[in-house]
Amino acid sequence: MRGSRGSSMRLPPRWPPMTPDVEIPALYERHALAFDGLRGRNLFERPWLDRFSALVPADGTVLDLGCGSGEPVAGNLIGRGYRLTGVDTSPTLIDLCRTRFPKHQWIVRDMRSLPPGRTFGGIIAWHSFFHLNPQDQRAMFPIFAYLSAPGAALMFTAGHFAGVAMGEFAGEPLYHASLAREEYAGLLSANGFGVVEQVTQDPACGGATVWLAQRRA
Repeated sequence: MRGSRGSSMRLPPRWPPMTPDVEIPALYERHALAFDGLRGRNLFERPWLDRFSALVPADGTVLDLGCGSGEPVAGNLIGRGYRLTGVDTSPTLIDLCRTRFPKHQWIVRDMRSLPPGRTFGGIIAWHSFFHLNPQDQRAMFPIFAYLSAPGAALMFTAGHFAGVAMGEFAGEPLYHASLAREEYAGLLSANGFGVVEQVTQDPACGGATVWLAQRRA
């Protein structure tokens, strides 16, 4: 499983298991500026953003879950003309987004607690969704569904095997988890999405395992 925001995947034996819904937000807030400084801007993700954008109407709305500091993914989508709503648990990272892209909406919130009432033409959770534990990942698919307009694109990164993998960021342990490929496919189908493309450990995208799906009209 690839590290979400630039992490290795080896876990020294002294590190105990983490509680991801508690530890991950606090870790990124503690190291927000370091993360922003280390986050690559070369946009090797561009081919996947091209595929995603091909499914989202021009000047449509995009929800970026785990948007970080807004660079480079949200910035690229904004440059394509989309109206962005970014969600992240880190107030410091959201402040950076607001400074860089003040005409767009940035919200400090956990992706697991987004209410219904608004839909988007595209939803992306790039190197963020797989910080959730398996149970919370399963619970996200109905949330994806009620936040998606008919025909909306959904793209997220996952791990390449079912289970937990530990990475490291800023000298601290970093939790990742993934479901099996077959379970992701089943959850997408059960919640009204069809798989458009799926690549496991894409060598052209830094080894990311990427899912691109579309909400059925």
